[in-house]
Amino acid sequence: MNTFFSVVIPLYNKENYISKTIESVLAQNFNEFEIIIVDDGSTDNSYNRIKKYKKNEKLTIIQKENGGVSSARNLGINQAKGKYIALIDADDYWYPNHLNNIYETIQKFPNAGVYGTGYEILINNSKVEKAVFKNFQPNKIQLVPNYFEASTINAVIWTSASAFSKENFYKIGEFNLKLSTAQDLDFFVRAALKFDIAIHPNVTMRYHQKSENNLALSHYNEDREYFIDKFSKEEKNNLSLKKYLDINRYALVIRCKMIDDPRWKRIIKAIDMKNLTGKQRFLIGLPKHFLKVLKKLQLFLLKQNIYLTAFKG
Repeated sequence: MNTFFSVVIPLYNKENYISKTIESVLAQNFNEFEIIIVDDGSTDNSYNRIKKYKKNEKLTIIQKENGGVSSARNLGINQAKGKYIALIDADDYWYPNHLNNIYETIQKFPNAGVYGTGYEILINNSKVEKAVFKNFQPNKIQLVPNYFEASTINAVIWTSASAFSKENFYKIGEFNLKLSTAQDLDFFVRAALKFDIAIHPNVTMRYHQKSENNLALSHYNEDREYFIDKFSKEEKNNLSLKKYLDINRYALVIRCKMIDDPRWKRIIKAIDMKNLTGKQRFLIGLPKHFLKVLKKLQLFLLKQNIYLTAFKG
């Protein structure tokens, strides 16, 4: 079996989604790939869902104790036989042209460090939004002129729509084991500081975003602050990176305010307010109780098929 791509799927407690994810990979119209599923100590029925695929020669299942998504991705990539790695999370979905479009992008820009495609976002199982990139030519395979500027609305590279050579993965550095969230953002910031990023305009992936209140996730705020602070040196000489990180700081301030996490007072001091929109500057100045009301309003409107992007984060 020829293996151009190794498709790595980290799996933890996604029993309701993993079968559809696997089927979407097997349905690709580009056939030179293997699938590596790393079951990161699932405690639900996920493993039983994937056992039925064991006889498929394309598929390898690795079981390990729970160590987080970074350790699962790193292990899968280390075991990969393909020259290129394509990532997809266990609750996301590829359209049949995904790997073929990534392959076309690699052929056009063989020296790029990371490759991606357009993608869409399924919000709370009810509304689909197409990801929007700044300064993007919608009908052209292209190098992204400024990854950080282009990613100030939606991230140009989303994990489940991304690919890179195994060689470049080690040049960028593995996914950070210290981060339980934002490990993908951290990886792609490091990639964009080192390599060109190439994008195919076609929408080939659907990302499953759950918009329920996740403010109580353990270590979320701490990890997000750590991710942002990692690049404090680089942002001093990179205005677009500074803007990108300030937008992440804005989202973190909003989150911290709503749960009375005092770190927001420290984080907000690092933001250049000129990097935020007027609506964001308004929201960041609101007290906690108003933010909570707006968050509830956002969730209500989402049920009515209306999505308030300015309140993202």
